Parts: sequence; structure tokens; C-alpha cells
Amino acid sequence: MDTQEAPKKPFWKRKVFIYAVGIFFVASIINSALDGSEEQAKQAAVQPEQIEQVAESKSPAPAVEKAKTNTAPSTKTEVKATSATTQAPTPTSAPQTDRASVLAILKANASAEWGSDFQMVQYEYNNQVEAYDWVVAQTKYPAIMVEAKDEWGNDYQMVKYEYGNQVEAYEWVLAQTAYPNIMANAKQKWGTDYQMVKYEYENQVKAYKSL
Repeated sequence: MDTQEAPKKPFWKRKVFIYAVGIFFVASIINSALDGSEEQAKQAAVQPEQIEQVAESKSPAPAVEKAKTNTAPSTKTEVKATSATTQAPTPTSAPQTDRASVLAILKANASAEWGSDFQMVQYEYNNQVEAYDWVVAQTKYPAIMVEAKDEWGNDYQMVKYEYGNQVEAYEWVLAQTAYPNIMANAKQKWGTDYQMVKYEYENQVKAYKSL
């Protein structure tokens, strides 16, 4: 008896074709998802840089913070250099005698020096007022006080500092009785700058003793 072969299924109905189509479909979905994730990652990487650039362009330049101490410099040369670079111009260079006028000048100087840093304006102003009241109360050695005022004007912290140092040196000079010739030469050289008279005298005496 002849046997007839079963008719073959069309290729699109075969399992192999169906499996292949299914695999291709799944691969397309996975590939699309990976492309989307990569694009998001690129955007995430770019955005911080853009944000940083915008922030840098809008951010103001950092302000320089000023600090001020109430300790006078150790040497006269340093004192003069510091005052010349930091002291703001005063409405008048001559020391005033009227307290109300002086306080107005001190406030203007503090504001000019520290601007909108109101804590430092107040700090500077209070220190200058305290020094001014101290200076006014001094009645001993008026000649030394006049020279201190002439040198430092309305910077009463420096007037006080200069006066104190000069008075201390002056009293020390008066107490010296040895080597009068060396002392006379020191006074002739430095006049009423008693700190320098003392310095000169000590160095000359030291050199004389070493001979």
C-alpha cells in the first residue's frame, strides 16, 4: 500500500521560525532599553557640569575677610608701615580738641577703613574712643604727648602706644648716670626720640666695654 507523505507546514508556522522571531523581538526590546539608559546616563553626566558652569558664572567673587588685632607692632618701623598701609584718610590730619568733633572723625575713619563690616567698624571705633579718653587724661610729659600727636594725628591707639613707649624710655634715660659723654652723644644724635636715645646709649656702652 502506498504511503503518502504528510504535507509540510509553511515556514512561518514552524516552531523554529516562531522561536527566532520571538528571540529577535525580545532582543529588540532589550536593546531599546539599553539605549535609553545610556542616553539618560549621558544627560546625567552633562547636567552637573552645566549646573557647575552656571553656578560659577553667577557666583560672586569671594570676599576677603579682614582681621584686626589690638596688639601694637613690636618695633617703631613696623608700626609706621602698618599705619601707612591700613589707616584710612581722615577728614582732618590735625588732632582735634573738641570731643564731639573727635568722635565724629573716629567714626568716619572706622567706616572708611572697614566699610560694611559693621562689627569691625564698631570694634575700631570703640578702641579709638577708649584710647582718646586715655590720651586726654594724661597731663605728665606734655612735650612727649605733643610729639606723639604730631606723629600719629587722630590715630589715638598709636598716640597712646607711642607716648607710653617714649615716657618709659625717657624715665630710663634720666636714671642713667654712668658714661655721661656717651649719653650726651646719644641725645645729640636722636634729640627727643627717647627710645632711640636709649637704644643708641646701650649699644655704645656695650661696644665701649668690649674694647
